[in-house]
Amino acid sequence: MHDIGSSPLLPGLSHHVTEIACIGDWQRNKRAGVELSCIIKATSTPSPRIEWKKTSKEIVTFVYFQNKVSGPLENRAVLRDRASLFIQNTTRSDSGLYRCEVSAPLDSKMLGEVFIELTVQVKPVAPRCHVPKSVPVGKSAELLCAENEGFPPPKYRWYRNGDQIPEDARSSHKFINSSYAMDLNAGTLKFHSVKKVDAGEYFCVAQNPAGTARCGSQKMEVYDIDIVGIIIGVLVVVIVLVSITVGICCAYKRGYFVSKKQASSK
Repeated sequence: MHDIGSSPLLPGLSHHVTEIACIGDWQRNKRAGVELSCIIKATSTPSPRIEWKKTSKEIVTFVYFQNKVSGPLENRAVLRDRASLFIQNTTRSDSGLYRCEVSAPLDSKMLGEVFIELTVQVKPVAPRCHVPKSVPVGKSAELLCAENEGFPPPKYRWYRNGDQIPEDARSSHKFINSSYAMDLNAGTLKFHSVKKVDAGEYFCVAQNPAGTARCGSQKMEVYDIDIVGIIIGVLVVVIVLVSITVGICCAYKRGYFVSKKQASSK
């Protein structure tokens, strides 16, 4: 709340930070609103002039001027209690520094102003997640999680089989045998060397002050590499290729591949 004073009109410059949370999905966000308070307690001027301006990215625009709302808020904002500004259907683009100016020529202090910084918080949507379906033991693996609707940008947490994965694997007996690095800001979970214990159902949760959202569970399987089987397979292929080569050489020596020209000359 800001008071636009009682003679003199305003006590001077004041600055206020207002944060609101848009909770739920976009349909619910459309019903959210916020009031930027600019209160005139007393004035000798019957009809003081009220103006609202907004500064965003160093660009100043009129919000309320000549007794009407203009610009992007034209159909979403109204003046309340003489000078307060109520914004309906708040969105992220409404964030910025708002200034209420009151001109009262019959008062000893003819001009006063109040500054209000508005930050609109937006709940994250369900993040996009990628979990490898199968990874061999000893290999590296990276799990990805991201979304771009939430504001401020969310932090990301990974879960395995319903248990939150800690940043430090040594802090939990369930993950102490795992070797990984987690980036809460980027949403990545990187396994340096996958082990059998790393197999399971994974999902990610995005969270900011306005709320949380999660992706669906995805299964990651971990399998052993059959070294003996690979060696045997390679040997079989080599034996087959050698056998084919020897057979072709023998066939040439026995004359099975004699050309028609050579056969007719005989």
